[in-house]
Amino acid sequence: MQRSFKRSGRKDQTNPKLHVRRDDTVVVITGESKGRQGKVMKAFPKLGRVVVEGVAIVTKHQKARGQGMPGGIIHKEAAIDASNVLLVCPRCGKATRGAHTVGADGVKSRACKKCGAMIDA
Repeated sequence: MQRSFKRSGRKDQTNPKLHVRRDDTVVVITGESKGRQGKVMKAFPKLGRVVVEGVAIVTKHQKARGQGMPGGIIHKEAAIDASNVLLVCPRCGKATRGAHTVGADGVKSRACKKCGAMIDA
């Protein structure tokens, strides 16, 4: 069964891609968590969403499901739209849109638009 793209507005996109990847450091640029930095824990390219550590915390009331899983109120990160985050350069520490550059060996990699440092080293 194929997943619907109805919620994300990406109906016609057959090979969706995101500008951020798992383990990237990002900063939230809009919404309730604006200004917070965190690491991307999960990325959902088909839905255009990412889960960022410490951002968009939601409360879930969970029922106990046996001895090993206690019930109670748990707090977890929710997915936010990938367009609401910007990549943070590891060298200069500024939020930047990732530029794509092709190296001498022909490999395409991401670079910082502010300082020119390679993000994918």
